[in-house]
Amino acid sequence: MTQSVPAPSKVVCIGKNYADHIEEMGGLKPDDMTVFLKPPSAITTVLQTYRDEPVHYETEICFRICDHKLVAVGLGLDLTKRETQGRLKQQGLPWERAKAFDGSALFSEFVPLPDELNDLSLTLHVDDDLRQKGLISMMLYPPHVILSELSSFMSLADHDIIMTGTPAGVGPLEAGRCYQATLYKGSTILVSQSWIAV
Repeated sequence: MTQSVPAPSKVVCIGKNYADHIEEMGGLKPDDMTVFLKPPSAITTVLQTYRDEPVHYETEICFRICDHKLVAVGLGLDLTKRETQGRLKQQGLPWERAKAFDGSALFSEFVPLPDELNDLSLTLHVDDDLRQKGLISMMLYPPHVILSELSSFMSLADHDIIMTGTPAGVGPLEAGRCYQATLYKGSTILVSQSWIAV
């Protein structure tokens, strides 16, 4: 059963949450959990490849909030202007210009949260080519740790979305290709969502 819910007041994103993605980006593991926000205007259903520079995909396990708890799970694409992000990093500046632009977040449907989260995993196929695979057990900060840490300094409203970070395998979007993200619990498919890039 899927949940139909209002738009979130914000999307809270966790960066650098998979060691393999930190390595592929040439980064260092941060001392503290990396957090940035996307506004509601970032949410779209159109996977657009180019917005004044090439855009990269990052597939993530996502959670909906209600009553300060994780209540539903789905998938998301965190779109990134990688060149802009690189310039901002070099200057020690925040990432919002590279991460929070309009149309930078796409989501699947959300389904009720299963009792056990440790066996959740995601894949992303571009056409038939497997590009990303990630398990919650690979996260530096698992979901309930993320929720606890966020709640220590930020109020989370009902229907807010948490994006939990991306595994290795990110890359530039290509127009005309099919991006299919799938969420598994063990070997069972919970959610599958496809987008055609334009």
